[in-house]
Amino acid sequence: MKTLQFPENFWWGAATSGPQSEGNFKKKHQNVMDYWYATSPQDFYNQVGPDTASDFYHDYINDIKLMKDCGLNTVRTSIQWSRLIDDLETNTVNQDAVDFYNAVIDEFIAQGITPFMNLHHFDLPVELLHTYGGWENKHVVELFAGFAEKCFQLFGDRVKYWFTHNEPLVVVEGGYYEQFHYPKKVDGKAAVQVAYNLQLASSKAIAKYRQLNLDGKIGIILNLTPAYPASQEAEDLKAAHIADLWYNRLFMDASSKGEFTPELVDILIKEGALWQTNTEELAIIKENTIDILGVNFYHPNRVQRPKYSSNSLAVDFLPTKFWQSYEMPMARMNVDKGWEIYPKAVYDIAKDIQDNYDNIDWYISENGMGVSREERYINQNGLIEDDYRIQFIKEHLYWLHKGMEEGSNCLGYHLWTPIDCWSWANAYRNRYGLVTNNIHTQVKALKKSGYWMKEVADKSAYEIDETIIAD
Repeated sequence: MKTLQFPENFWWGAATSGPQSEGNFKKKHQNVMDYWYATSPQDFYNQVGPDTASDFYHDYINDIKLMKDCGLNTVRTSIQWSRLIDDLETNTVNQDAVDFYNAVIDEFIAQGITPFMNLHHFDLPVELLHTYGGWENKHVVELFAGFAEKCFQLFGDRVKYWFTHNEPLVVVEGGYYEQFHYPKKVDGKAAVQVAYNLQLASSKAIAKYRQLNLDGKIGIILNLTPAYPASQEAEDLKAAHIADLWYNRLFMDASSKGEFTPELVDILIKEGALWQTNTEELAIIKENTIDILGVNFYHPNRVQRPKYSSNSLAVDFLPTKFWQSYEMPMARMNVDKGWEIYPKAVYDIAKDIQDNYDNIDWYISENGMGVSREERYINQNGLIEDDYRIQFIKEHLYWLHKGMEEGSNCLGYHLWTPIDCWSWANAYRNRYGLVTNNIHTQVKALKKSGYWMKEVADKSAYEIDETIIAD
């Protein structure tokens, strides 16, 4: 067994979001997920929606205590635009929401947990979609910057770590060509414009933050998925390269370097799909880069050449015309979720950030294993023995530690998620938490992984059998 020691001030934490944990109590506006569920409940596992979620709105004191019991010293959640703001055009606030978020922030601090706050977690107010077309419209960009400024003014005295978006690419991918998030469109050119507008919104929010001269840091959370080619043949390498440009470099370059990847821009120009922009907006993006990066990682992206030549497709532009997914034979899989388990990708991400992005401050903002029917693993004492989750975390931490040993500037590791939460159309099918939640009674209890995490966090170290680690 080998002991892996992490820095004493390492961020041992977990992440959740407002729309997935709070419940819809006393909200004036629906977000896009609320609306999707209200109009198409059959799209959601067991037709379970966000109305109650894990009831963090009422149970936040107990929930934060449970997070403390897991040894967490940092936790990320989000402020719901649809909860905080009464008038979406003027940014007048809902006082109940202000009181709620103040109480949550103060409780985190009282429990010795540093709160990280995100501003957009797939939860655009649906009125802005219906009225303006959502993120396709630059007026929504301005409204988001105003919402962000209001959050900074209200809570920036205590919240020292802010994030503009969580996984903006998922908004693009899920909403505009893969159809797993609302509005479930298939429109490649709209997808490109939405990507640009999300980046512009992030940059404008960062500008608002800096204008207030607050004592803190601001960044973005990106789901980085290394694109591994199916072979070393030229066409597979090319497919993986273009997939990497879209999935990783698009937001990573714009957020940290202040400019979009020239090669990607050239591809979009050639396709007649480049976003609408101007010099003033590009200057805002250039001048307002991130202080810190959050990296969400769950699974790698295995890529091969497309079945048909991208030049032969008589269809409208879609980013995915240049590649297609590849299922690697004998891949290690989480069969419940259908995702490959490949912890070494964390090391590859760490080295990429170190080598290509000035070794910016970063942390793992999400990593986790969703498993269904966890009641299968309850022992005679009522404890869920989720050893599979502990092993998953150990292996990812092993490769993260290796990257840190080689100089990558990673500051922490956040698991998704502290308490089992509502997960969009998947609802509660797959559970990710250190803490289990009975959604019928809202009774919550630590899993075995929760107790294990406390031991790790208390020592900032853990033991692992290196002989089981695969490259």
